[in-house]
Amino acid sequence: MEPFIITEEDERIKALKKKDKRLSQLISIAKSVYCPMYTDGYEFIVEQIVSQMLSSTSAGKLIERLKVLAKGRINADCISLLSLDDIASIGISKAKAGYIMSFTNAVADGSLDLSKLEGMSDEDVMKELTSIKGIGNWTAKMYLLFVLQRQDILPYEDGAFLQAYKWLYETKNTKKDAVIKRCMKWSPYSSLASRFLYQALDSGLMKTPFSELTGK
Repeated sequence: MEPFIITEEDERIKALKKKDKRLSQLISIAKSVYCPMYTDGYEFIVEQIVSQMLSSTSAGKLIERLKVLAKGRINADCISLLSLDDIASIGISKAKAGYIMSFTNAVADGSLDLSKLEGMSDEDVMKELTSIKGIGNWTAKMYLLFVLQRQDILPYEDGAFLQAYKWLYETKNTKKDAVIKRCMKWSPYSSLASRFLYQALDSGLMKTPFSELTGK
């Protein structure tokens, strides 16, 4: 994982600030956004499968156990040596263990070539990944956003994103259509805007109501 930082001087951020007043206020408070970059697509997806519907603490513990079980490496070669019962034995549900096995088998037999995703459109990447049992739109979008670094991804399926969205806009309406309509103005830099929302959550900024934070 190779992190990078995008500052207020970036032309994309300047464009976002002109389009969305509340997002502009958040950016002015944050000044910059820290962007983790994941280079191992296989490990990333396995971690996303494990993490679904779990707290980051619980997911982290299971991922560490899986690493130990796989002799320190979460890759297709190591995981393919494990059985479904092996994976389930460390506390991962049988359903998720099955999804990990399905994904691993697809990578191992070449029916899913992660190296080819880089050259595909966002839509085709979504289609390719979600063809594997256990990989849904949420996981595919996380892959587009954090592994492939695509610029215009709006992760309205993600609970963490929606938490920050509710805070920023001081709304309870997180229906898909409502989120898409409000965030349409972020395009073509929806990914960057989304990163600022994730950062607001991770940094503890959301402990203070947005209107109090901005004094308005």
